[in-house]
Amino acid sequence: MKLLRLHARTPHHQIPPTAVTIGNFDGIHVGHQAMIAQLKNVAQAENLKSLVMIFEPQPLEFFKGYDAPPRITSMREKIEILAEMGVDYVAIAKFDDAFRSMSALDFAELLKKQLNAKSLVLGDDFHFGKNRSGDSDFLRQQGFDVFNLDTIHVHEQRVSSTRIREVLQQGDLTLAAKLLGRPYSITGRVLHGNKIGRTLDFPTINVALHRHKPCLRGIYAVDVRCMELPLSRKVAEENPQQTGIAGYTPYSLFGAANVGTRPAIQQDDPEWRLEVHFPDVSANLYGLLMRVTFLQYVHGEKNYPSLQALKQGIADDVIQLRQYRQDTVEFPFGNLSL
Repeated sequence: MKLLRLHARTPHHQIPPTAVTIGNFDGIHVGHQAMIAQLKNVAQAENLKSLVMIFEPQPLEFFKGYDAPPRITSMREKIEILAEMGVDYVAIAKFDDAFRSMSALDFAELLKKQLNAKSLVLGDDFHFGKNRSGDSDFLRQQGFDVFNLDTIHVHEQRVSSTRIREVLQQGDLTLAAKLLGRPYSITGRVLHGNKIGRTLDFPTINVALHRHKPCLRGIYAVDVRCMELPLSRKVAEENPQQTGIAGYTPYSLFGAANVGTRPAIQQDDPEWRLEVHFPDVSANLYGLLMRVTFLQYVHGEKNYPSLQALKQGIADDVIQLRQYRQDTVEFPFGNLSL
């Protein structure tokens, strides 16, 4: 798969004729997956290359900043999923003042000249251009073959990124997995943090979020894989006496995750963190790329009155999560893969 960077004034890319779909694709849920499957079918039937056009930042992040809806997937996660789906090109459009001001006609010209688009696969409510003045009919008038895909429904409700955010914020990871077609996860590198966890006898890894704020908040059971090497093997090599609790896939580890702003520790300038504690592990994991898959919601983030109360609260959570792992022998999302 190849990446293209787009700007309103980007020079023309030299690429083969393409079939294109356009959108935020936040989460790349089952509705998005159906659209990409249709895109690939059209591309194959018409001897075109498949191309997915996404926006960075997402438009509401440009307009609303921190008040924009939380991201389901980072840009990196989107690209990784699209690559796994076999898309030929991903075009990342820089959404800025110049891009948002493009007329519908200018946008159509961008599709023709920069993306060499011949066919388009679009949602049934797709609009574009300044003041959302363009639609599928306009693009047909500009000479494109346009295929519209009806909205996908699960449990008789429309599948959308908005709905998935709501479900995740409610802690319903099972329904979120059905809407996404996979368990919900966050991928990021292990960063240096404040190292407060080790002073409480519960050391954690601090995983980069790569989004202004996440869809989740609270304490969770998680399955963690390293995307670069066998995690459980590395942990065992560093300390054979503390090899951790096995996860649900080869070389993964089971852990307890906190997603939030740590109100018991960080009061003045709250910053969102994803921190994972691995019971019975002592290892240096800095810099490794981790995929944290969320298995079970335990409770919301609590503002403990003291560090001692926080330490006891973490201890209680770890006991509960150890029991969850002991009771849950099989992967909790059935035939959905991690």
